[in-house]
Amino acid sequence: MRPLRLLGLMVALAALALVGGCSTMAYYAQAIHGHLDLLARSRPVAELIAEPGTPAPLRAQLELAQRLREFAISELALPDTRSYRRYAELPRPAAVWNVVAAPELSLALQTWCFPVMGCVGYRGYFDRAGADALAAELRERKLEVLVYGVPAYSTLGWTEWLGGDPLLSSFIGWPEDELARLIFHELAHQSAYAADDTSFNESYATAVERLGSRAWLATRPRAQEQAERADERRSQWRAFVQAQRQRLQALYESGLGDAEKRRRKAELMRRWREDYETMKRERWGGWPGYDEQVARANNASFGVQAAYDELVPAFERLFAREGGDWRRFHAEVRRLAALSKDERRATLQALSHGRGLNDRDNEPEESTRARHPHSS
Repeated sequence: MRPLRLLGLMVALAALALVGGCSTMAYYAQAIHGHLDLLARSRPVAELIAEPGTPAPLRAQLELAQRLREFAISELALPDTRSYRRYAELPRPAAVWNVVAAPELSLALQTWCFPVMGCVGYRGYFDRAGADALAAELRERKLEVLVYGVPAYSTLGWTEWLGGDPLLSSFIGWPEDELARLIFHELAHQSAYAADDTSFNESYATAVERLGSRAWLATRPRAQEQAERADERRSQWRAFVQAQRQRLQALYESGLGDAEKRRRKAELMRRWREDYETMKRERWGGWPGYDEQVARANNASFGVQAAYDELVPAFERLFAREGGDWRRFHAEVRRLAALSKDERRATLQALSHGRGLNDRDNEPEESTRARHPHSS
């Protein structure tokens, strides 16, 4: 590390935090301390692989992660940064805990705004107690809240000089296809980022993880069979959640009174949970992988899931329109990121409805197109 640069970063963030008061400064302090602690725990992957005392399963996963990283760079045209060249063993099951919240009769997420990053629909804590404390405050305001562990996060390339984002014990042991998806997803955040647009950022990264993992698994037939079974379940789950989200959205936007909305909401949730048990039994042979998500489902969980899924079909169509050329695809996403949020959404919605798939001349009019590329 470079102590002077690090001190400068901390002072700058602390000064920004003072604008928002003591609670904001405390939040930034835990974020800075948490990330620096994570980096302090990290060691070079090459060193761990060569070390005789490294457990064989960990060594194998670290080697796999390096192959995935190289594939992401050479085949998916993702950034060749210092990320994932180091590994950190954490004393906890998650890297951070995110807090999301939504009103009782709405799927619109509470947002928090930060310097540089803009506004996002979550707030992350390295300490579970901090996340739970915020959750309690939000519940006192009659919001529906979800606290969930996040195995990895991206610093968007801003900590490159500190060594980038390390591999973590919270995900290194995952099956090959899941590890591939995570690494591709997080590296995508370093390729393009639009401030104040969580749905754009997460849907883009999710599209990259899906398309990228398919490309990786095409070269790995043994892992592909297992991944296809997981993908089928995942696809069925997404459709199941989306259908419920649409039902709830229609209810909340109806002209019914709040008391009737509450009654119908409770009935919708009861039926949805019953349908889940049927799907689990009849389609998945009792596989319980989504049990916890179903038990904790509320407006906050449906809202945050939308951010990861909403625009994915549009990005997949954009990839097809660009002829499956990863460099052109990422460049186009960076171009979209430079637009206003409304322009981005109009362009992506046009793609979702099948416009501009085979001929670039069929794109939305010039007024909805980008002027200059943007990267983060």
